[in-house]
Amino acid sequence: MNPFEQNLDRQPANNVPLSPLSFLPRTAALFPESTAVVHGNSSYSWSEAYARCRRLASALAKLGVSKGDVVAVMAPNTPPMWEAHHGVPMLGAVLNALNVRLDAQAIAFILQHGDAKVLITDSEYHETIAKSLERLGRDDLKVIDVQDPQGPGGRPLGAMEYEDFLASGDPDFHWSLPDDEWNAIALNYTSGTTGTTLAQ
Repeated sequence: MNPFEQNLDRQPANNVPLSPLSFLPRTAALFPESTAVVHGNSSYSWSEAYARCRRLASALAKLGVSKGDVVAVMAPNTPPMWEAHHGVPMLGAVLNALNVRLDAQAIAFILQHGDAKVLITDSEYHETIAKSLERLGRDDLKVIDVQDPQGPGGRPLGAMEYEDFLASGDPDFHWSLPDDEWNAIALNYTSGTTGTTLAQ
């Protein structure tokens, strides 16, 4: 064995797995009052945004979401989608951001194939999601509704509204960066070119 490669097993002193999450607590610590997110008349500082992401992770953990579980999100580019990109991987869970242009059949297939444990969905897409859930026929999928005041709105489909769900979480929730860069962080599907659909 090459002598320069001996006794160099990976350990905290010489190896830190990279993660897109690492910038968030650092930014919140350095620029806590600076604006992080703006949506319509609402805005959040970095400290507030970080706390919201931790609340989301905590609330999901209370639902039983843990490492490797899939959390699907059907939403436009709004704060809940941004928060999901941080709060979901804070648990080591896997984010499945759904394409809002897909039809109910494709969405149902993705939810089934990805074995989503939780679905966070903007009520704007209630017609598509309602049809998807009917096709899916799963009673164990937990649905959280986003009621975006900037959007057209729609009929709620879940047991709880997103902001109420966030309020149930802990803003000081303790989370950890991944212990390995090979850990899954996202599940993405192509559309229109590959895959299959649920039987009629």
